[in-house]
Amino acid sequence: MLGHGQLGAMLQHAGMPLNVDVVPVDIESAVLPELADDDVVTAERELWPDTPVTRRLASHPNFVNFDVFGRLADRLTQKQLIDELGLKTAPWQLVDDSLSVDAVYAAMGGRALMKRRTGGYDGKGQHWLKQVEASEIPDGWRNEAIVEQGINFDEEMALVGVRDRGGNTFFYPLTLTLQLDGVLTASVAPLERIAHLQPKAEAMLGKLLDELDYVGVLAMECFRVGEELIINELAPRVHNTAHWTQAGASVSQFEAHVRAVAGVPMAKPLVKGLNVMINLLGTELDKRWWAIPGAEPYWYGKEVRKGRKVGHITFTHSGDTSLIEGLKALRALLPSRYEEVIDWAVQNCEMH
Repeated sequence: MLGHGQLGAMLQHAGMPLNVDVVPVDIESAVLPELADDDVVTAERELWPDTPVTRRLASHPNFVNFDVFGRLADRLTQKQLIDELGLKTAPWQLVDDSLSVDAVYAAMGGRALMKRRTGGYDGKGQHWLKQVEASEIPDGWRNEAIVEQGINFDEEMALVGVRDRGGNTFFYPLTLTLQLDGVLTASVAPLERIAHLQPKAEAMLGKLLDELDYVGVLAMECFRVGEELIINELAPRVHNTAHWTQAGASVSQFEAHVRAVAGVPMAKPLVKGLNVMINLLGTELDKRWWAIPGAEPYWYGKEVRKGRKVGHITFTHSGDTSLIEGLKALRALLPSRYEEVIDWAVQNCEMH
């Protein structure tokens, strides 16, 4: 598996009960992996930079989704795919040599977001164009970025689905997400008040899974505008928005991906209760988290840097108030910037 970060570690762990040996591989490793004929190659990241390791993996005949990664990793071809399938996304265009900011404002209004075609994530590789600020297109971004209309959305949410080798698709519940500074900070699922949007979201993601002949887990991030869902981005891999499934579903997204690519029979994941996931961003380890009833912390063992994802904490419950009590206990053990995050989670749990 290309990638050896926290997603790789979680996939490796998910393979153990299945008797599937998941081997994360560093893209810059000096040691080339030895591949057997019956090995399967997958990834926990979209980008496949040209390195000796990636060339070795990509040459294997059992490279799952070989044609998908490059297509979805480039926002230009990702948007083209969404348009080809008639799915809703923000109005957009390529930032080519002839595009002026005046043309952007004329087509999209006074607020538009530029995104690097590749490599941008968690708010990186993005630049706002705002007419009131007389914004300009940065040097070096032409032909390397798209620009899309700024969407005045009501909420952000995500759907994660999995498709097996037989073409069967399974979906987790729509997950409500909180993004701060472009970074996922918390998620809640399932919520009764958005459950009526589930069939619409499944139809959208199912259309993409089938068109791509995709095998494994794929995430679709959306904006809700009234009763409409607008696709923001797609990610061909396990995704932060479904980390709650480790604690809250009979089959986690990590196990689902391993089952799908390795040919282990898949079953519809059953949700155990209401779930909240809090991302730990640039936060020092505090062992008191493990003493909170109901809390399931996952520490990634990474160096703590400002804004870096270093872990997450999940709560699951089946009808009592322990989840909200746990969130309130956690509030006292996190930096003050998490007060609004906990308040958001508690509010959505109380009105779910």
